[in-house]
Amino acid sequence: MKQVLVTGGAGFIGANLARHYLDAGCRVVIYDHLGRNGCVENLDWLRSRQNAANLSVLIGDVRMPTLALRREVEKSDALFHMAAQVAVTTSVTDPVFDFQVNALGTFNMLELVRESKGKKPVFFYASTNKVYGGMEDITIVEGEQRYSYRDLPLGIPEDRVLDFHSPYGCSKGTADQYVRDYARIYDLRSVVFRQSCIYGYRQFGLEDQGWVAWFIIAAMIGRPITVYGDGKQVRDVLFIDDLVAAYDSAWKQIDKTSGRIFNIGGGPQNTISLRDLLKLLKEEVNPRLDPAKGDWRPGDQPVYVSDIRKAKAEFGWEPMTDWQSGVRQLVQWVKDNRAMLERMF
Repeated sequence: MKQVLVTGGAGFIGANLARHYLDAGCRVVIYDHLGRNGCVENLDWLRSRQNAANLSVLIGDVRMPTLALRREVEKSDALFHMAAQVAVTTSVTDPVFDFQVNALGTFNMLELVRESKGKKPVFFYASTNKVYGGMEDITIVEGEQRYSYRDLPLGIPEDRVLDFHSPYGCSKGTADQYVRDYARIYDLRSVVFRQSCIYGYRQFGLEDQGWVAWFIIAAMIGRPITVYGDGKQVRDVLFIDDLVAAYDSAWKQIDKTSGRIFNIGGGPQNTISLRDLLKLLKEEVNPRLDPAKGDWRPGDQPVYVSDIRKAKAEFGWEPMTDWQSGVRQLVQWVKDNRAMLERMF
């Protein structure tokens, strides 16, 4: 039986990865400090799965790895490092905490793998499109309802110059480069995914930590929504099931993907503006939806779209869920879990 270790495994992406590998018959070990909204609910959900006997939970912080974590690293076949401080706004107000979790925490995990006396698990790192910075040199076209790139119809490629913007961009970018370099210098099998906007089931963030899910939840249960900027901002959005499939495919083809960096997002076929999402929610969830207006936030790109051709070419992955279908699936999940979400928010 293969063993999978997921840091941040009680969070949104981590819990969905844990669910996938539990269902696949793996032993799954979660390492999480359980400090974020929804962690307890996600663990309860995982413990209700058919193969829950194969689930182990270690409570701890990646800033201070425990001896128990070291032991599990040495028994694991793959390590999915999802533990992170995920909000740009938090990084601006508390850059020390942001650095310690994202940069130092990732470094600590890499060192556990490098020093392992047992197995040296494949190391997957969830990076971010924020490593490309504000991209002020790229010409942006402002349309009536959305922004777009003038000269990049397929989006931003992986060879785009790095330009970390915001403490969050700096901490995640630092970790991104450490993961890449440990593959070169120490021959670790590592893969970096520079993720765009991920959304889906069991996402309990706010507008700065998962805006698609938050807009849906808030529209459903009547919580206030704030649109920062003019609402024309565009992202390529990726449904959680497609992200899990990307990680799984990259692991199965690790001989091709080891040491590589990939943009992972919805791509140009799954671009959505804030206005697009609000329009759909007014039609299908709450016709009285009336968001408040706020100023632009630091580091908020008018448009970001991933060029995802490299992932398709090198390990055969591409999104299978269009954004309209994914949003409607998430709307249904929110409806089915409304009572829980009203208690949480």
